[in-house]
Parts: sequence; structure tokens; C-alpha cells
Amino acid sequence: MGPAIRKKQKVVAAGAAAGVLAMFVALSALPGWMPSLPQTADAGARMAFAAKWNALAAAPLFLAVVSISTARFTSDAIDPIAVDETAAMRINARVLRNTIEQYALFVAASFAIAATLSGDRLTIVAAASLIFIFARLTFWIGYRLDPLHRAFGYACTASLNLVLFGIATWHAWM
Repeated sequence: MGPAIRKKQKVVAAGAAAGVLAMFVALSALPGWMPSLPQTADAGARMAFAAKWNALAAAPLFLAVVSISTARFTSDAIDPIAVDETAAMRINARVLRNTIEQYALFVAASFAIAATLSGDRLTIVAAASLIFIFARLTFWIGYRLDPLHRAFGYACTASLNLVLFGIATWHAWM
């Protein structure tokens, strides 16, 4: 491995570390400011609460789909099979694909939390939705600036999902 690769690895590692740190700071600070349900909320109310926040967290998916379809409609790539897409279009498609993957994990984790925590503790789902949106947008912006800079948003999202699954697992089995 040459020095250029090591330099790139350092850029990615620094971005990833910053993303994980940002996620932990936000997940520690935001829940105190977020709405919740009564402690005694039943499972249906808790699931409905999570569903509302999951719908909001889908905003980056919607933006990516609109971005890709608009770019195709307004260019020669209106037929993406006949014409090569631009680099920006390829990046946006990769962002969309990764966001779908991360969103699927996020939804599963947030519903698992809603199933296992009392209503008054669901502020974490609301906070996590805002963090998810922020992380996905920083992933997208970073990717468009330089693919190495996507690490912040990716690590922020992946570590958020890991923490959410950890919380759900802890409360389900402990």
C-alpha cells in the first residue's frame, strides 16, 4: 500500500470518527428536547409514534428520488440505458441505494425500540429520526464533494443504526 492510499484511509477514518462522535453527541442531547408519549402508552400508540417519525426520516429518500428523476428528465439520460449517466447521476444513484439500505435498518430498529420501551422513553426514536436525516444529507453532500468525504455521514448513520439495535436488543432480552 502506497502513501497515497494511506492518506486516503486517514481522511476516511477521520471522517468516520467524527461521524460516530457527532451521532453520540446528538443522541445524548436531542432526546431531552423531543416529544414523547405517556409512560403507559399501549403498543399501538408506540408503533404509531415510531411510524410518524419513520415517515419523516424518509425525507432523504424522497429527495434522492426527485433529484435522480429530475436530472434524467432534463438530460440525454432520460433513457438511462441508451445514454451514460453523468458522474453526479451515478453518485446520486449510489446515495439512494445506500440510503434505502440504511433506512430499512433504521425502520426495523425504531419499531423494535417502540415495541420494547415505554412511551415516555420514545424520545430516542424522534431524536434518531432527525439524526438520520442529518446523517444522510451529510453523506450525500460529502459524496458529491469527494467520495472520501462520505465517511462522516455513513459512519453517523451506521453507528446510529447499531446503537438503536443495541438498545432494542438490550430491552427485549434483558
